[in-house]
Amino acid sequence: MNFSSLGFFRSLRRDNKQFAVIGLGRFGRSVCSSLHRLGYEVLGTDIDEKRVAQAVTEQLVAHAVQLDSTELPALKEAGILEFDTVIVAIGNYLQESIITTLNLKEAGVPHVVAKASSEVHGKLLQRVGADHVVYPEYEAGSALARSLTQPSILDRFDLDPNHSIVEVSVPEEFHGKTITELQLRNRYGLNLLAIGQDERFEINPDPTKRLYKNWVMVVIGSNRDIDRLPI
Repeated sequence: MNFSSLGFFRSLRRDNKQFAVIGLGRFGRSVCSSLHRLGYEVLGTDIDEKRVAQAVTEQLVAHAVQLDSTELPALKEAGILEFDTVIVAIGNYLQESIITTLNLKEAGVPHVVAKASSEVHGKLLQRVGADHVVYPEYEAGSALARSLTQPSILDRFDLDPNHSIVEVSVPEEFHGKTITELQLRNRYGLNLLAIGQDERFEINPDPTKRLYKNWVMVVIGSNRDIDRLPI
């Protein structure tokens, strides 16, 4: 996620309890399952009748409809245009994905999230009005690469291509030292936001606090400086 995405998420209504997901492939099914599990009402649609039936059987959605999302009347009849947020999960069919996104935005759907399979696909989706574009394959690949090469980094929030907030295991080199002794800003150009142990975090910890290697710390800074932390 980049920093520019925050405007989109801030615009979402907090009382929104309904979502529509168009495309019940692997990504769409995952979105439906997660939203449904969190207690939201989800309408799932797909052009493939078998996928629709499977989503209902597996209770991934509250309701499911078989339709061609490139046909505006079909979207209207299914009530999808009344939803506040619609996720277009048709990543592998570029034409269908773009036409569906265009249909939704021209019909006035406030928030449209669209899955892209490539950078060009993503730019086209933005051109036709997608409010937020996601690249699940790229993001999953990046996360895997980071976990393999930087196993001490437990979680990461990308502010932009060059800066991040990361949750990182306290390096053995930092064990037993106070925050003041570490001089993270002077030595690494990083700011310490929080420290945690046993899934409990202390925000803006006291500079005299000592860190231990079974703890985690949350820091913000440039990716280049984060990479300089001892593993």
